Amino acid sequence: MNKIAFSSFCIFHSPSILGFCCCILCLASLKSDAQEAELAKALSFHASFDNGIDADFARGDRQLWNAPAINKRDSATMGLPVGGEVRLEQNAGRFGDALRFIKGKGPMVFYNAEKNIRLPESNWSATISFWLSTDPANELQEGFCDPLQITSKQWDDAAIFVEFEKRAAGIPFRLGVYADKSVWNPTGRKFETIPAAERPLTSVEKPPFSAGKWTHVAVVLNNFNTSQPNGVAMLFLDGKKAGEISPRNQTFTWDSKKASVMLGLSYIGLMDDLALFDRALKASEIEVLYALNSGVRELTSK
Repeated sequence: MNKIAFSSFCIFHSPSILGFCCCILCLASLKSDAQEAELAKALSFHASFDNGIDADFARGDRQLWNAPAINKRDSATMGLPVGGEVRLEQNAGRFGDALRFIKGKGPMVFYNAEKNIRLPESNWSATISFWLSTDPANELQEGFCDPLQITSKQWDDAAIFVEFEKRAAGIPFRLGVYADKSVWNPTGRKFETIPAAERPLTSVEKPPFSAGKWTHVAVVLNNFNTSQPNGVAMLFLDGKKAGEISPRNQTFTWDSKKASVMLGLSYIGLMDDLALFDRALKASEIEVLYALNSGVRELTSK
């Protein structure tokens, strides 16, 4: 029974039932408010893209940067690429404005990670949340693209990313969480020789992306840098758990001055409401994020 039906049931029955119903609804509202308050406390970065390209809230640098390539972040300049490969598009977002990635290959845009996401430390955890809208079959180019990647090194060395792989057999969506390369691949094996169970990936073969649809993506990292094989990474799509990377030794080290939250690597489509949290959110909290009527700004406006 939904809230409206529940309230109607109460109104047309005895006063004692009405009081009981009101209590239930009040408790549910209080629980929701408490969850949102805890989420606001854990928030470390938020870019709604409704007030421009720079973050609405940040514990570190708010500015969006662009660079010619991943390995050329030292030559970055503030703002969007001058060639128009990425632009801020009004009223195109899940909530208000959004970033549109137009050209698969081109300059990259990023936020500095320092202070905006907890840098890897002992018993490290974090959560990443954002919305994507793309038509994989008709917009994405062949091969791989990473709508989001966070590292100070490269994709297979202390890196967190989500990716599409467009191929003839389908277009899966994956979460990759690669510990320090010396930890997850100490002998330098070629990737194709590593058994699937050992690869730090989880894949959704038929993800819910389609033309004109917004999909919520959340990544939860827990028990990293414990020196034990208990580090867990989970992928959530539209508020529900969609995959998990099996527990393993997730040891991460970053150069704090080079760590970057990179957006839209070879991706074509829209991105909205990027948020970072300084702890592992619970599944119920991911559902709250997904259900926010106006996005993460609701957490900071109360």
